[in-house]
Amino acid sequence: MPIDPLDALVVGVDFGTLSGRAVVVRVHDGAELGSAVHEYRHGVVDRTLPVTGRQLPPEWALQVPSDYVDVLRNAVPEAVRAAGADPAHVIGIGTDFTACTVLPTTADGTPLCELPEFAAEPHAYVKLWRHHAAQGQADRINALAEKRGESWLPRYGGLISSEWEFAKGLQLLEEAPEVYAATEHFVEAADWIVWQLTGTYVRNACTAGYKGILQDGEYPSEEFLAALNPDFAGFVRDKLEHPLGQLGDRAGGLSAQAAGWTGLPEGIAVSVGNVDAHVTAPAARAVEPGQMVAIMGTSTCHVMNGEQLREVPGMCGVVKGGIVAGLWGYEAGQSGVGDIFAWFVNHGVPPEYHEQARERGISVHELLTELAARQDIGEHGLIALDWHSGNRSVLVDHELSGLVLGQTLATRAEDTYRALMEATAFGTRMIVDTFTDAGIPVTELVVAGGLLRNALLMQIYADVVNLPLSTIGSEQGPALGSAIHAAVAAGAHADVRVASEAMGSVNRGVYQPIPENVELYERMFVEYAELHDHFGRGANSVMHRLKARKRAIATSRESE
Repeated sequence: MPIDPLDALVVGVDFGTLSGRAVVVRVHDGAELGSAVHEYRHGVVDRTLPVTGRQLPPEWALQVPSDYVDVLRNAVPEAVRAAGADPAHVIGIGTDFTACTVLPTTADGTPLCELPEFAAEPHAYVKLWRHHAAQGQADRINALAEKRGESWLPRYGGLISSEWEFAKGLQLLEEAPEVYAATEHFVEAADWIVWQLTGTYVRNACTAGYKGILQDGEYPSEEFLAALNPDFAGFVRDKLEHPLGQLGDRAGGLSAQAAGWTGLPEGIAVSVGNVDAHVTAPAARAVEPGQMVAIMGTSTCHVMNGEQLREVPGMCGVVKGGIVAGLWGYEAGQSGVGDIFAWFVNHGVPPEYHEQARERGISVHELLTELAARQDIGEHGLIALDWHSGNRSVLVDHELSGLVLGQTLATRAEDTYRALMEATAFGTRMIVDTFTDAGIPVTELVVAGGLLRNALLMQIYADVVNLPLSTIGSEQGPALGSAIHAAVAAGAHADVRVASEAMGSVNRGVYQPIPENVELYERMFVEYAELHDHFGRGANSVMHRLKARKRAIATSRESE
């Protein structure tokens, strides 16, 4: 029996850094009827491999692919139950993933880490987006591309990140050639999970363009790759290149196996894979030029559309149709935001703060925010650099590290916490200014992600960037965005922009810049910019030397 359009549902699944979440959405109006979250059993593997306990070097961050399938098995049916929905009314499912999270597989998609001969080999596992151990390979790619004048380099702001496919692929070749030789496909997790849902491998145009250096239909040439390493010449041809699917297209139908995992009808539409940040723009009704979406969580990804192609220094990429068809999709980002706040709470806050928070029944984050909100701007006497996980934009350098300047014996935890909050806002301001200076003006900042619940942080951002700040109307922005793409793939809406208007949700101008705060933060931003350029662009390479020393000691210990 045909499904009444008013009853039609779609499911969106967002695969994040620590968990996967599913949401059931009504197609005609975007109402979110139920959701569920499933934590990854292995989380982020950054110290020792599971089972074997093998020690990992610094800057490594891996994951276990079976954790992703567990999300399909658990979060999807639980979300349907929470919605009180009839699974028969679901017409499509869409997914999104953290970008440049990649894994080596066999020809049929089996992750190499699931083969007994590679279970103890770190390079056989998923390399998470924040795996930064390929910085040396990224440096060589950048140096060679600049020397040769490669036409694709300006499309990425002049620098390729260590997080991306080519740097990680070159690291795989050079550090584990036997794993590289066994790799039939070097796959973005965004595409691998769609492969598991449909039985068909479709490479999505979004990650191919932003993370796979695919521009104007061409990847870097074999000649270029051979100059990096002769054995790397066939990387694109043999392990990376694959037929592309456009955003919102149908990748295939839900397989019988995946229908069994999820409890959804076999054969329903599965949309082409996508990136968590890029699917969020339609969910926040932010698909027009000038609307920059900041998806703020463990890290922040900034995406926006533009009508023209411009070269923006330090951007993560620009791709035609990278967010919606017909516009140039731009991307930038900060490697650490929520991760920095969590690091400080876990490792830098005295026990009495934790005790006070427990007594009041609030989190330490809430307590520190409350205390920090009582301060006048600049009262703490600090300025910080938000590089605890390196710098993604606009410096594209993961050898940089965090800094807090101005600490004294009078400095308290709430002082440092506020300084770190402000530092992340200054980092976003640096990105906004760089885009505007390059001819891509930012007229509105739209925030999505868990951090938008912190009102102090949001006001700081509005004041620092001096723009009206809107917030997404959904607590599950990426998952809602994936559901929007599922609706398009299922034919329920004509295209992503139409679906965005029908199903997206946004609260416009919730935070307005306060003129006196803008003036005070402008003075502090001058100090931030001076530190930013001194350590990030100047001759002072102390941060690089410290990272190198740490890595050398760890490598020495591992070889003992």
